[in-house]
Amino acid sequence: MLAESEITCANANVRTSIVWTIVLGFAADPLMRWSWPDVRQYLRNMPNFVNACGGRAFDHGTAYVTGGIRAAALWLPPGVQQDESALDEIMALSLNPEIIDDMALLRHEMAEHRPPEPHWYLPFIAADPKWVGHGLGTLLMKYALHRCDEQGITAYLESSNPEHIPFYRNHGFKIIARIQHGSPPPLTPMLRAAK
Repeated sequence: MLAESEITCANANVRTSIVWTIVLGFAADPLMRWSWPDVRQYLRNMPNFVNACGGRAFDHGTAYVTGGIRAAALWLPPGVQQDESALDEIMALSLNPEIIDDMALLRHEMAEHRPPEPHWYLPFIAADPKWVGHGLGTLLMKYALHRCDEQGITAYLESSNPEHIPFYRNHGFKIIARIQHGSPPPLTPMLRAAK
């Protein structure tokens, strides 16, 4: 079992490996596979999506990884946003035309539920499927939330998989809404006040 001391801030040298760990970890995610149901679509587009949503964590020293890059979490610090123009381009070029309007509505609702006050945002936390169940996600979450608590800052995420909601609740996150319009699976915004 790993200890929190074995979690490090990732640098650019391991960025590609971390992105692929997240891609593997989200391979069965309901929302991601609704977006790209064909496995080739998914593998071609998901790495770019991960970079657009969470890549700025690498620039700010808030991409956390366990030993062996078995699991990773990309956190965006207060005031740091996703790369919306890159996301727009990915969506326009990669989504099936019949879901583009639903995705636009989903993204609009996501933006509406983001807290107005400064907050830490977690776009991705995932483990290589081979390492799921080894407590790596818990270690990563505790590591990041300790920083949130030290700073007295709220943490925010959207769960795209209902099966993961108990995990987030166990770490103090509370459901603040449920986004469900049109054809995509539900998305659950969750908030955790600093302790």
